[in-house]
Amino acid sequence: MFRSQTMRKVDLIVPEGDVVAVTEALAASNVFHLARSRGYAASAGIGSRTPWQDYTTAFFELEQRVLAVMQALGADEGHAPQEGVHLLVPSVARRDIERLEREAEEPSRDLEMARQKLAKLEKYLEQIQLIADLDVRVEMLRQAQFLFVLPGTIPLANIDRLRVSLEHVPIVLTTLSRDEHVATVILFGVRRDADVLTRAARSAYLNPIVAPEVYTGTPADVIKALEASIARTRAQIATAETTLQQLYDMRVRHLRHLLWRIRASHSLVEAIGGYEHLRFTYIISGWTPASEAASLRRKVLEVSSQAIIEVEEPGRLDPVSPPVVLNNPFALRSFEGLVTNYGYPSYTELDPTPLLALTFPLIFGLMFGDVGHGLLLMLAGLLLASRRLRPLQSLSSIGGILIGCGATSMGFGFLYGSLFGFEDVLKPLWLQPLEEITSILLAAVAVGIGVLTLGMLYHILNAALARAWGNMLCDHSGISGMVFYWSLLGLVAGAFMPDFPISPVVLAILAILSGLVVTFSEVFIHLIHRRRPLIAGGVGTYLMQAFFELFETVISFLSNTLSYVRMGAFAVAHGALSLVVFIIAEIISPGKGIGYWLDVVLGNLFVIGFEGMIVAIQTLRLEYYEFFSKFFAGGGERYSPFSLFSKEDGL
Repeated sequence: MFRSQTMRKVDLIVPEGDVVAVTEALAASNVFHLARSRGYAASAGIGSRTPWQDYTTAFFELEQRVLAVMQALGADEGHAPQEGVHLLVPSVARRDIERLEREAEEPSRDLEMARQKLAKLEKYLEQIQLIADLDVRVEMLRQAQFLFVLPGTIPLANIDRLRVSLEHVPIVLTTLSRDEHVATVILFGVRRDADVLTRAARSAYLNPIVAPEVYTGTPADVIKALEASIARTRAQIATAETTLQQLYDMRVRHLRHLLWRIRASHSLVEAIGGYEHLRFTYIISGWTPASEAASLRRKVLEVSSQAIIEVEEPGRLDPVSPPVVLNNPFALRSFEGLVTNYGYPSYTELDPTPLLALTFPLIFGLMFGDVGHGLLLMLAGLLLASRRLRPLQSLSSIGGILIGCGATSMGFGFLYGSLFGFEDVLKPLWLQPLEEITSILLAAVAVGIGVLTLGMLYHILNAALARAWGNMLCDHSGISGMVFYWSLLGLVAGAFMPDFPISPVVLAILAILSGLVVTFSEVFIHLIHRRRPLIAGGVGTYLMQAFFELFETVISFLSNTLSYVRMGAFAVAHGALSLVVFIIAEIISPGKGIGYWLDVVLGNLFVIGFEGMIVAIQTLRLEYYEFFSKFFAGGGERYSPFSLFSKEDGL
């Protein structure tokens, strides 16, 4: 069983002039977890406002301006510096940024305008090329006094639709070219009908071809002029890009350094802004591992000899719970993510990761027992854990889970005698789920009873460590609840087993006594911890509430236990699904040709992928809703040492 690292509560009283240096030292130590304000100044009525909150806004604005300059130069952020970074004065940073903005403004503006111009010219060229063979001056098409001329592209299906809509208007619709879906056309009409013709063309999705008015001559002449303009514009773009590249080469290191100094300063002033401020001092509260407390004290006193540091153990009644450092061996760390997805353990709780690392693969393997399938899962887990495949490196954390689940699947595969669905290759060491359905279902219930009992034992240990003796003895997941649960199980087993070793009278007495303790657990807990009143509200109301809570406890025991029947059901379904694969293979190729083996391979891959995912979901459900509910409260806070940069910044 593993607990988190022992933490110490740290309170510092720092002179106003040393607060920046002390905060920098705390960040550099990488062991100090900042805690929210404990309200000392507010309770004393001597708190005052500081300018640090205003600095936070200023540094945020400066960061955005630096990022804008870097974007204009095409510079990336780089990595956070390894050496210490000190507070930057906002006015100094602002002057520096303004100079950089001026340097980058003109070439970046020229580049953007040239790119926009190039996009327009290329669009004009693309359009005018559609009528390149037309031997008419484009200015005549635009300036005809009595003739309406509209060249453009139109979907082939809409040509007849356009003609029909204009059957009462004198027009000529000439097709210049066409491809599979679109035609290039020219619509001729009378100038007085221009509005009607324009609306009809728009409704038929005719996309006009319009050359800029600065270009004259035939379409071929316009094309030559456009190509010349495009060449000049590309030269302008190249010049602007060269200027920006030179500026990039000169300023990129300075920009990155400035960016990270601003970010560090932002984190620094944000932290200081959260401190409690007295008239001439600041109060800083936080946590550090017990093993680092002496080193932290020494580093703070090196930068502020007048600082007062108080380090003490967290009290059981302390309103602020210490942060938690999960302290598991490397082999179990893959399972930490499954625990923290449900909730972070509190400081007084045992870390359930070792328990999850035991029960999760066990439950998965029981439902997914097959030597071949488990072997492939293990190999996939080893591949992910090795981080050799760059695109899958983000999934490396589940590699250990796949290895554990694959190993137990192989183990149950030997017990079931199943190898890639073949049940006549290996001799089963225990049973075959499809042949002995009742046995596997009963075995699943037995495993479920064991898992639930393990959860109750964990609850008892948690209560003992927290010195919650009342909960340990009287809670429905405590000693009384476990005795009540096992007494009920014994009575059920005795009803079906005449030679059950424990007398039903003894079991009934244990069930009644433990049931009464569970029913009136609130009264007993108050008695043990000397709390008054023993009963909140009226006695009648309490008795009614206690009865329904007892009924709910019995139903909960029953439903939690029967939920584990699904493990046996999925073991049977796994065998049945594999059997279906072979039935289909026999239908495809009765002579066991290439089609047979192809179906077997693809069918096994489908079973591993599809059913494996479903079994994983069901395993997670049993862990979260049936198992964790017995002992895991969560509600803890992750230990996150104060730093001027996030962990991702250093990657």
